Amino acid sequence: MRFPLRPEQKASCKEENMLDNKTILITGGTGSFGKSFTRYVLKHYHPKKIIIYSRDEYKQFVMQNELKEYAPVMRYFIGDVRDKDRLKRAFEGVDYVIHAAALKQVPACEYNPNEAIRTNINGAQNVIDAALDTNVKKVIALSTDKAVNPVNLYGGTKLVSDKLFVAANAYSGTKDISFAIVRYGNVAGSRGSIIPLFHNIIKNGGTELPITDMRMTRFWISLTEGVELVIKALREAKGGETFISKIPSFRVPDLAEAMLPGCRLKEIGIRPGEKLHEIMVTTEDSFNTYEYDKHYIVYPQMVFNDRQVPDLSGKKVEEGFSYSSGTNSEWLSVEDLRERLKEVELEK
Repeated sequence: MRFPLRPEQKASCKEENMLDNKTILITGGTGSFGKSFTRYVLKHYHPKKIIIYSRDEYKQFVMQNELKEYAPVMRYFIGDVRDKDRLKRAFEGVDYVIHAAALKQVPACEYNPNEAIRTNINGAQNVIDAALDTNVKKVIALSTDKAVNPVNLYGGTKLVSDKLFVAANAYSGTKDISFAIVRYGNVAGSRGSIIPLFHNIIKNGGTELPITDMRMTRFWISLTEGVELVIKALREAKGGETFISKIPSFRVPDLAEAMLPGCRLKEIGIRPGEKLHEIMVTTEDSFNTYEYDKHYIVYPQMVFNDRQVPDLSGKKVEEGFSYSSGTNSEWLSVEDLRERLKEVELEK
């Protein structure tokens, strides 16, 4: 059963029908990305089915109620990426898989390393194996800046996960399947990030905001921008690429000023496993990185099959190039941040 197109969908579908009549599965689909991606696809495309695969029955119940009008195309699978058999059952008839499931909290991963490994590494391999054993056409895995030169276990597990998805293209054989990666940092307003922390302090009448280090910078990316990068990867990936958006940087003290003008700042020291700056492309990756209008692509060092023909229409970056929030060419001022904060929806 399919629901009719709404008027605002018709124009976009004429231009791009890549996901029309396709079945998409999102691991970790009840998370902030999964919900945003689902709404984006329902607004701009006409999918056959969207399958939400996650462990939390309550979050699935909430999401199901939020998307009642789309019930004919929505499916909800209780399952864990640690369970390969369950993944294989869920992947039957699926065209595209978005792998967003992960243990992401740095302290929790440090304290429970085996659990992080089982989900972030073994789970990634299970997704790969299940996709290869079914008729999935493309898998896009979400990465993180913490996988670049990792300094904590979470970043280390995501680095291994990234390597597994790149190498998975070696095992596709004659199958029409490819694996690629999308990388970005903390999404503005996401749980555990600095915006909700400052918001709660201000809401409770605080006049002093804690800063781990006055030099600290971060990239700014919204959920919508993250979703659009995944859509780009679905459309363009041939296999093994890492897609990275060109996005502005901001200084954390400027964010504090934007949220609470004239506030006092208290420097509390950098936390274990935290970096001064987010890094998306290392100098070592510069040999395989190309720049495009709105993004970078890090191409794989090894090509594993004849379908991995890269689009080299972009400009190869200079040797030694790196993409860091601390050395970025585009910066948000305090006023810019105030304007962007108006659009941020804090995760509940």
